[in-house]
Formats: sequence, structure tokens, C-alpha cells
Amino acid sequence: MPETVHISEVFMMTMTTPALLFPAISLLLLAYTNRFLVLAQLIRQLNNREGEQVRDLAKRQIVNLRQRIVLIRSMQRWGVISFLLCTLSMFALFLSWELAGQVFFGASLVSLLLSLVMSLFEIQISCNAINIELESLENR
Repeated sequence: MPETVHISEVFMMTMTTPALLFPAISLLLLAYTNRFLVLAQLIRQLNNREGEQVRDLAKRQIVNLRQRIVLIRSMQRWGVISFLLCTLSMFALFLSWELAGQVFFGASLVSLLLSLVMSLFEIQISCNAINIELESLENR
């Protein structure tokens, strides 16, 4: 006869569970910061290259860059919120507040998911930016 398992045993968490997310979130935030820095460099180069007269192609790039900046800032914000909630989850579990730890951990996962979805949108916009550059090459 199979042994019965209580639902509370299935969802039992230790501090190790949220701690597993720490390296992933840290690396993700580092990648987001690198994307932001590269974007800032591209904007400075575009500004230096265009000078006073801004071509139509550059105007399209500016719109694209502005969208990407907004998305990257949101990606970073949700990543940091995920990190904070993960830390709160560990703290709650440390204090033996299991339900609070589970809630914080679940909220951390949702925040991380939001960050990753925004990252997908930013990647799509980045691909559009490359297509704008390719279009420029074709027109030469």
C-alpha cells in the first residue's frame, strides 16, 4: 500500500531553495548591465557620427534605442526586485516563517519571469536594429 504524502511535505522549503537562484539572478543582472553599457556606447557613437544633421535612418535608430533603454531599465528593475524577494524568502525561512518564505520565493520567481519576458522583447527590438543597419548597407 503506498504511503500518503501530505501537501505540506511537498511544498516544504529550506533556505537552499531560494539560494539556488542567487547566482542565476546575479549573472542575469550582470548581463543586463552589459547590454545597457553597450547601448549607451552606441548612442554616444551615433551622436558623434550624426552631428547636427540627423538622417532618417538615424531617427529610426533613435526610436529603437529609446525603446531598448526603457526595456533594459525595466529588466533591471524586475531583476533587482526578484533578488530582493529571494533574499526576503531566505530570511523568512531562516526565522522559520515557512509560509512567508514560500510567498516571497513565489513572488521572486514571478519577478524573474517578468524580467526574462522583457528581455525577450528587448532581443526582438535589438534584431530590428540590426535590420535597420542592414537596410543602410543595402542602400549604399
